[in-house]
Amino acid sequence: MAETEHPRGQRIGLDAQGYIEREGSLGRIPPAFRPVVAAARDQVLEVFGAGMTGAYLYGSIPRGTARVGRSDLDLLLVLHEEPTESDRADAVRLGEALDKEFPEIDGVGTLLFSRTRLLSDLETYDLGWFVACLCTPLLGEDLAEFLPRYRPDSLLARETNGDLALFLPRWRERIAAADDTPEARRPLVRFMSRHLVRTGFTLVMPRWNGWTSDLGEMAEAFGTYYPQRAVQLREAAVLGHEPTGDPAVLRSYVDDLGPWLAEEYARVHGLKAPRPEQAGQTGS
Repeated sequence: MAETEHPRGQRIGLDAQGYIEREGSLGRIPPAFRPVVAAARDQVLEVFGAGMTGAYLYGSIPRGTARVGRSDLDLLLVLHEEPTESDRADAVRLGEALDKEFPEIDGVGTLLFSRTRLLSDLETYDLGWFVACLCTPLLGEDLAEFLPRYRPDSLLARETNGDLALFLPRWRERIAAADDTPEARRPLVRFMSRHLVRTGFTLVMPRWNGWTSDLGEMAEAFGTYYPQRAVQLREAAVLGHEPTGDPAVLRSYVDDLGPWLAEEYARVHGLKAPRPEQAGQTGS
């Protein structure tokens, strides 16, 4: 496939060879968040110790765009073995303790994966890419040394977000199970808005030929190629930062935008390779 420039006339997020540059660094962490990062580093060592091969930050804090009191702390921990329920419970407790201690953050999200899974062939263009391009090393070894370089091509698009159809049934269940209050719906709007914007962006990523994690830029890139859906994704990008508790938004996601996006994604890029844990499931 011949390389083309996206409409801005430059290739955002790519190096001179057209590979996606790693975003984020410890040097970009805003001063207000440095104490919580230091505490997180110490506590993951204390809790997981020798069972962990490395730890990463990802999201707005290492990108330098975090907002005090509004942004969460995102961690990825790499374990020698597959994470157990006990490991997951430890991660939850660790996150709750950090969230309670530091008002600068609004929650902690911790992903746990084994080193073997992250370096597996099946995950090379999903979790592997995530580690190599979107995660900032915090502790231990950097698995990016064992992973390829990545271009914003159709293979990467398919393996990162080509599974939206699997999520929609579970999203409907979560919406139905949520309390009928704006407070209960707001986290769902935030999460689903972000997921749909990112999926919409990776749908057009190979044509746009670049990378960004900015929701607004993602929505604008998408709108260049799908003007009939541009307003919906722009609105979702706004709600990804400032969610409301409007039930009509959630209904539109699972009844209109989500199904359309899943169908168009499959048509353009195909379906993501199935994972073993998906056997007998309808999505999560």
